[in-house]
Amino acid sequence: MDSAGPILISVIIPVHNSAKYLKECLDSILTQTFPLSQVEVSVWDDCSTDNSLQMVEEFRTSLENRGGRLVIGGSNGDQQPKGCGFAKNKAIEQSSGEFLCFLDSDDVIAPRRLEAQLAEARKKKENGCDAATHGPQHVLVGSRFHRIPEASTARYTQWANTLPQHLLDVQVFTSHGPTIIMPTWFCARETYSRIPGGFSEQGKGTPEDLIFFYKHLDLGGSIRRVDEDLLMYRYHPNATTFSISEETIWELRLRRLEERLLICPGGWQGFTIWNAGKQGKRFYRGLCQKARSKVRGFCDVDPKKIARGEYVFEESPLRPKPRLPIVHFTQQSIVICLW
Repeated sequence: MDSAGPILISVIIPVHNSAKYLKECLDSILTQTFPLSQVEVSVWDDCSTDNSLQMVEEFRTSLENRGGRLVIGGSNGDQQPKGCGFAKNKAIEQSSGEFLCFLDSDDVIAPRRLEAQLAEARKKKENGCDAATHGPQHVLVGSRFHRIPEASTARYTQWANTLPQHLLDVQVFTSHGPTIIMPTWFCARETYSRIPGGFSEQGKGTPEDLIFFYKHLDLGGSIRRVDEDLLMYRYHPNATTFSISEETIWELRLRRLEERLLICPGGWQGFTIWNAGKQGKRFYRGLCQKARSKVRGFCDVDPKKIARGEYVFEESPLRPKPRLPIVHFTQQSIVICLW
């Protein structure tokens, strides 16, 4: 193995019973245009009961023959898996690279991924400046991607790949989650280290990527996307994404909106909800009492909804029960919340 150069990039791969797709994932690292002599692959096996760990070990020779380094850690297969967030944190902990490239064990990276994202991260790290601290700007870099099977999540894929750069840190309350998908993330180690505890380790069903994403933004971090297709993002029934309920994401987004806009010091004094249907009412009911008290009413374009005249919050413990007007949107000064 050629270990002449320092490790610049650590590829972080959490693994749990990934044998079906793991070889294709690992082999894609060998195709990189970036010198593998400066690359370390850090794998943490989270209690796999298949032959994932054996496959990773078999990958060692191919990587080392190209100058790369492999670090493997993991928990015993007779223990309970601790989740993706835990596995990512452990893989990072045992790694040494200045930059971190995140890769899910069922995905495949394009040959230019490391080269292109390192260039973007370095550019922002060297030239960017955080006005509050006068220090280097901390950037989370993503990329465009394509889905396998090709037709899966077409609308989501189009949204994520075409969202303008200046909206990457704005459209953060949508149901899509982070504006750059987790398997494309690339950042400096110091950017990761700023987040207390790293990724959430609450286990299965936790959107650890969205939680980390919000914390990164809270600390003044920025978001960038390399506008190249650098990842084959696999869609299959056993993907970690399917363990996270829509309700969990909804609650996380709602609390975030409250904390950042509705009940924070200097927050909104009042607002109107555009959507007098099920989603608008669900949104209203889900707010905390302080945020709910700022709602002035609902607006819509549907004549049937407008004809009702008002919405009565029957579940409210308050007496009298809150009654909110429903009007045509032209009768209100409004803020449109895309939810």
